[in-house]
Amino acid sequence: MLNERKALKGVDVKRVVFNEVTKSAVLEAFAHPREINQELVDAYLARRALDYLVGFTLSPVLWRKLPGSRSAGRVQSVALRLICEREAEIEVFKAQEYWSVEVTFKTADGASFVARLTHFDGAKLDRLGITSQDHAERAKAAIEARSFAVSSVEKKTTRRHPQPPFTTSTLQQEASRKLGFGAVRTMQLAQRLYEGVDIGGETVGLISYMRTDGVQLSADAIAGARTLIAATTATSICPASRGSIAPSRRTPRRPTRRSGRPTSAAAPRRSPSTSTPSSSSSTS
Repeated sequence: MLNERKALKGVDVKRVVFNEVTKSAVLEAFAHPREINQELVDAYLARRALDYLVGFTLSPVLWRKLPGSRSAGRVQSVALRLICEREAEIEVFKAQEYWSVEVTFKTADGASFVARLTHFDGAKLDRLGITSQDHAERAKAAIEARSFAVSSVEKKTTRRHPQPPFTTSTLQQEASRKLGFGAVRTMQLAQRLYEGVDIGGETVGLISYMRTDGVQLSADAIAGARTLIAATTATSICPASRGSIAPSRRTPRRPTRRSGRPTSAAAPRRSPSTSTPSSSSSTS
């Protein structure tokens, strides 16, 4: 339209892109504009076509056939299929009985700890290694007939990386698990925090955009966090660098099957000394 009105004669048109609403990010984007990315344009056109073909066509059918239905679309329809397929898998799942044997031991100084039986009859036990009560009772009797001593203590230190920022799904999962919030309530509260609350007469947004799968951290946020940590804690907690990678350039990654977040913490491993056995059953 601007070309038709001859408003772009002699004007070099570029696209400015920024992924965070901070002053430095906006200034950086204007300092480095780019051309229109035709692949992104084509992706938008494909999404729009799917909305017309699926959403606009299927939603009226749902309204007529299923009173109370809201809508269907390229996202909801696929998500519903995944849920239905998973529910079908759950319905045909066959429960299998298994038992675990745990022993409460006491050390010479009276400290107690719990150990789980991992080997029996010369074989290593997996989670389904003991499949009946009789098998568990035989293991219990064998433990009671023996005495135990600590053969060695191994200590090791492991490194645990910080958790990445919440995505939409992980935010809802944690809110449900720790606070008992439903998805709707979680997103309503997150929306209010995103829009901002009054602090000292000024509306301040307290979280970043919550409808996202991105886990990238703003460079300004990282710098601010490092400044706060250095000012309020020991300087050694916030090192200047780690290896050849500056901390301000390190960004978290979402866990995958290949690269999950390590969760183990440093802890000594001990062998049993005295026994008070017990057995328990579970169903998987």
